[in-house]
Amino acid sequence: MPIPQLPLPPHFDADWVNKVWRIPYQERQRDAQDWAQKHAIHQASEDNLRTCLLLVDVQNTFCIPDYELFVGGRSGNGAVEDNIRLCQFIYCNLPHISKIACTLDTHTAMQIFHEVFWINDAGEHPAPLQTLITQADIETGRWRVNPAVVESVMGNQNQYEWLKAYSEHYVKTLTAEGKYPLAIWPYHAMLGGIGHAVVSAVDEACFFHAIARNTQVRYEIKGQNPLTENYSVLRPEVLNDTEGKPIAEKNSAFLQMLLEYDRVIIAGQAKSHCVAWTVSDLLEEIQETDTGLAQKIYLVDDLTSPVVVPGVVDYTEPADAAFAKVADAGMHIVQSIEPIDSWG
Repeated sequence: MPIPQLPLPPHFDADWVNKVWRIPYQERQRDAQDWAQKHAIHQASEDNLRTCLLLVDVQNTFCIPDYELFVGGRSGNGAVEDNIRLCQFIYCNLPHISKIACTLDTHTAMQIFHEVFWINDAGEHPAPLQTLITQADIETGRWRVNPAVVESVMGNQNQYEWLKAYSEHYVKTLTAEGKYPLAIWPYHAMLGGIGHAVVSAVDEACFFHAIARNTQVRYEIKGQNPLTENYSVLRPEVLNDTEGKPIAEKNSAFLQMLLEYDRVIIAGQAKSHCVAWTVSDLLEEIQETDTGLAQKIYLVDDLTSPVVVPGVVDYTEPADAAFAKVADAGMHIVQSIEPIDSWG
């Protein structure tokens, strides 16, 4: 028997999705418990079809206008529009969602994709959102590792030559593995900062779901390693140093958790980067074990937007291509307004 979609609870206000505010958790607990009783919502542990909703980096830094890396998409307001639909999706499909998992992009100042990591002969740092550092840039000395960051990054000032060699190895590896070039990003998702937090309206919806269905939200931190980018929650961009020694590892525990569910629904930001690489890595891992597992993955296309910086970069086409590739391999591309019971 199909499970009906629910109405939106009275507290939800779409006009507040683009703002940061304090959530009245105690009040929402009472609301969620009353809502569950009113609509006969059973505990998640009783689900016959277990569904995980994976929310990729739905954080203020990417989703609130005027924050560090707001994902506007081509509409200019993409992440806000996505998150209005996302909140509605969570509330209307409470009985269908067994678990919500939120990834948290997490950074500190001195990381390889931040401007302070690099310097030129004039003492200047590369401009964020305008600089891609290539192998040629390093070989010609256009950009080099900033000696001032070595101790903070490596724990030892004497590691400068190692870090120089590693930086060249890093950009070579990105090219060899078909990944995006090393981009210099604005400081974003800074650990301890407001930008790091989950968008207030989405956090409220996740909390409401947790109480209504008696299931804890899982938060998965990624991106803290100073030596590599980490778009995908399943692995960083580069795993080994110049000698093949590991500098990081795949997130096998989180992968295993996802694949234990009967259905995995994926949304979040940005479609062209952290979402695209997460689903690409997920497909790669699936194909190494059981290609049929791709059928349990659902990508919600109207709950994610690509990085677009007008006049600078537009990643819409690479994002669409990444989705098309995984869809060809068996994953489903769906829309949030379609009833879950109608999904293939």
